[in-house]
Amino acid sequence: MSRIDVNGAALEIGDKGEGEPLLLVHGSASDYRNWENQMEPFSAEFRTIAYSRRYHWPNEKIPADKKYLMDEQVEDLRALIHVLDLAPVHLVGWSFGAFLALMAVIREPSVARSLVLAEPPVVTLFVSNKPRPLELLKLFLTRPRTAAAIVKFGAKGVNPAGKAFARGDDQKGLEIFAQAIFGRGGYDNFTRTRKRQVQDNVSEAGAELTGPGFLPLSADQVQSVETPTLLLNGERSIPLFKLLSDRLAELLPHVERTSIPAASHLMLEENPTAFNQVVLRFLRESTSAAESGSRPDIE
Repeated sequence: MSRIDVNGAALEIGDKGEGEPLLLVHGSASDYRNWENQMEPFSAEFRTIAYSRRYHWPNEKIPADKKYLMDEQVEDLRALIHVLDLAPVHLVGWSFGAFLALMAVIREPSVARSLVLAEPPVVTLFVSNKPRPLELLKLFLTRPRTAAAIVKFGAKGVNPAGKAFARGDDQKGLEIFAQAIFGRGGYDNFTRTRKRQVQDNVSEAGAELTGPGFLPLSADQVQSVETPTLLLNGERSIPLFKLLSDRLAELLPHVERTSIPAASHLMLEENPTAFNQVVLRFLRESTSAAESGSRPDIE
């Protein structure tokens, strides 16, 4: 591991292997350890880099007077790609990290050779962070299942978890948020390793939920992404993530979609063998297509 200065922040990175560059972007309440099951197999074929995002362990924690800004995280990602001279890079993101990867490519298409998105929480593709009644009404008329899932996620997850974090009850906030994202059992079902990682990033989780929220995202922005994209869902994920991915699959011009069996949202840790096989196959095809001047065989 080493540290690199990016946009005024020192970020911890792991860099292993040789070949085309592959950059891994972790999710919420996580850090570079999110990818422990991917570093070895991926680095056998690619120069594989995982980093801990700003404020995530073991980087400097978020100061009390700072807001957790998604925009800042996107710009860190873009800057890291340029500082390490990775472009065009194979970009793989999970959850919040997948949303960051998508936004980075929207802002600067040339940074990515291929894009792997594992259940990005693109709620703002449908409504604002604090949706107004008229927004929700329109969504209920056009996509009722998605509207119901978003309302449930806010009422049962984001809102009560944010309130718990705001009053300083971090453990309660984590438990509520985990239940909303991972379903029944939530935090209690985590492995000891996953719980340690979550606890090491509890301040980030609270800052994210009590901050400004996700960046706005439009259908036109998603349709502008020409980068070959692999869209992943967990077979046992909550309905919201599948519905969000449905819309992304409709909009992305060059997309392949795959379900990871016997896994929920935490697919990269729950079934790493299947996750790694699917991602590596896609990356190989993307590399081969780039060398031949064509696109991967995506339906």
